[in-house]
Amino acid sequence: MSYLPVVGITMGDAAGVGPEVIMKALAHESVYTTCRPLVIGDAGRLKKAGQIVGSQLTLNVIDDVSAAKFTPGTVDCIDLGLIPEDLPYGQVSPVAGDAAYQFIAHTVELTHKGDLDAICTAPLNKEALHAGGHLFPGHTEMLAHLTGIDEVSMMLVAPNLRVIHVTTHIGLLDAIHRIEPGLVKRTIERAHETLARAGIDNPRIGVCGINPHAGENGLFGYGEEEEKIVPAIEELTARGWDVQGPLPADTLFFRAGRGDFDVVVAMYHDQGHGPVKVMGLEAGVNVTVGLPVIRTSVDHGTAFDIAGKGVADERSLLEALKQAVDLANRREKPATSTTVKENA
Repeated sequence: MSYLPVVGITMGDAAGVGPEVIMKALAHESVYTTCRPLVIGDAGRLKKAGQIVGSQLTLNVIDDVSAAKFTPGTVDCIDLGLIPEDLPYGQVSPVAGDAAYQFIAHTVELTHKGDLDAICTAPLNKEALHAGGHLFPGHTEMLAHLTGIDEVSMMLVAPNLRVIHVTTHIGLLDAIHRIEPGLVKRTIERAHETLARAGIDNPRIGVCGINPHAGENGLFGYGEEEEKIVPAIEELTARGWDVQGPLPADTLFFRAGRGDFDVVVAMYHDQGHGPVKVMGLEAGVNVTVGLPVIRTSVDHGTAFDIAGKGVADERSLLEALKQAVDLANRREKPATSTTVKENA
């Protein structure tokens, strides 16, 4: 029997759509043919979400991974018991923000113990996270802090398009200031390693410029491409890697969408996020690259405007689970597991 990776699913902000999309996604029996999903969150909130979406799933509330059943029709949940029964949907809550952090922190502990092969995160709300006393821009920075990693990258995956970002949650002027050859090189290296792990030999990597037309030989900007990007590309192509750029972003994303590149390297947040969300918001996935454990996430927010109404779309979470499996399955696995029982 082939090894099925154990994927820890964090519930995210309980006032948002996370609990609902989890219950909808785990109703798909196909999930259990590729992985063993385990929710880290609040059992009461999951039960309520199941009622909202009309789910027939039952909950297996546990304290330890070894008690999980990993069978279709049952949602295994490590219950931290942090969400009040009357917590309203669609509102910023310090309680929900703190709980979202605690779900992540507990999940990281499980990965350190070797109980999980990957993490898949439901969305959190940054305002609630801050109100709960945790001043992180988002999941990516929080996970880097909790795992002791100085630098990670965000990769977005949509149908026919992958994008990794050199900078993310900072202003545009700050992003341009922060971009430098070392950071560009390390970002490309993380993309290359991730795609190689996913089974893509010698991935084709297209690198965006910063300015319109990638500066067009100095016509636009102040030589940022030559100063900040070109040295990294030259060093990596000298290794024999297929890295092209800096290229104009407007045409590079079109070319990547038609299959010319396996990944695009975007220089700043909106340069990469815009094309991905146009091409596949419902099926978009956020992958944190550079952590000691695989982490994927839905590429949508808490959707407070529809939370608690049962209409949230689970397709992004299903795709996030698929991406987690694709990456986790290629890690070296022990012949036997002492921490998690196999399905009978």
